[in-house]
Amino acid sequence: MVELLSPARDFAALNSALKNGANSVYIGMEGCNMRAHAANFKLEDLKRAADTCHESDVKLYICTNTIMKEEEIEHLKNVMPLIRDSGADAVIVSDLGALKVAREQGVPVHMSVQANLSNTESLKILEELGVERAILSRELSLDDIKLIKSRTEMEIETFVHGAMCMAVSGRCFLSSHLYDKSANCGECLQPCRKEWKLLSGDGEEISMNVSRGSVSDTTHILSPHDLCMVEHIPELIESGIDAFKIEGRARPADYVATVTKVYREAINIYTSGSWDINKKERVDGWMSDLRKVFNRGFDTGFYLRKPYKISGCNESTHIKQDVGEVVNYYSRVSAAEIRLWNDLEVGDEVMIQGPTTGSLIQRVESIQINGENIQKGFKGQNVAISVVDKVRASDSVYKRVKK
Repeated sequence: MVELLSPARDFAALNSALKNGANSVYIGMEGCNMRAHAANFKLEDLKRAADTCHESDVKLYICTNTIMKEEEIEHLKNVMPLIRDSGADAVIVSDLGALKVAREQGVPVHMSVQANLSNTESLKILEELGVERAILSRELSLDDIKLIKSRTEMEIETFVHGAMCMAVSGRCFLSSHLYDKSANCGECLQPCRKEWKLLSGDGEEISMNVSRGSVSDTTHILSPHDLCMVEHIPELIESGIDAFKIEGRARPADYVATVTKVYREAINIYTSGSWDINKKERVDGWMSDLRKVFNRGFDTGFYLRKPYKISGCNESTHIKQDVGEVVNYYSRVSAAEIRLWNDLEVGDEVMIQGPTTGSLIQRVESIQINGENIQKGFKGQNVAISVVDKVRASDSVYKRVKK
């Protein structure tokens, strides 16, 4: 069975991954990972995160994959024993010094996509150094990956969904050049996601983008569409890839829940031998769900051809509307009491999110006030709805609304 690896920026996202079928979760640790401006786990949270995963028979990997200058490597030496003692199953590194530090502490190592691993000779060296898994370069085709897998015993991991970077395996200098914020040290401000204008040295402006039927002089030329390989799960599994990785450590719990659930279903259906039964309807349903959460449109990256689609905008079909907060959960009847600060009615799709709850996504089948069924609850009211899983007081309640 291929491993499904999901991202988590906090405990809500981590629990969303666990409850929607992830086999493993990867998180960032403050000060040492490629998402310095996103929420990250504190050192004191690592053991709790590992224990939470292991209770569900899920592995936890910790990202320490930035460029390591002298100060950073000394910091890593100090914290690596804490990572070891947390019970984490591996660290993800891109720096040879970080690899050495981890192995000296007996911590298993996965080599990051930042290392741009593109051939088996590189993997042989890493295997000699004690690396257990290689996260291959994003610039490889499916045929390249098949060939590499046929020539190595090392575990192979590849990205299957999420944001793509215009630079080789994410090693970009644009943010550093423009804002003195290094992408390779986790501080990327993503200038590639802006609209840009092409201007020649002699002052000539070149129109590059056709938008809404008219020619525009700006374009998201540096911003590729997101990767989405859900309809190609059979080819990916048959290629021998050991782990499918979902990008998104900066994304909220509902993103993690939705994407993990879709890929879990796709993997399970293929391995059960039912892939070709109602294939089109299922794929259409999965794509519809994936479009509901943040995305910049979808492409297949370098797997099947060179990517060519560009988008700097969130193209999700739905938005989250904050509608209330859970006040109480009644386990006997599996119902949540919700204090509303926006209207809610039967048939709405809601997301209930919290650090332990994760992200529970469901339709509102019924609403009650004082035991009486109503069709719609209004701002300022406390209402009860049935829920399919346990929720907690203070969990946030959102409604999914079409744009």
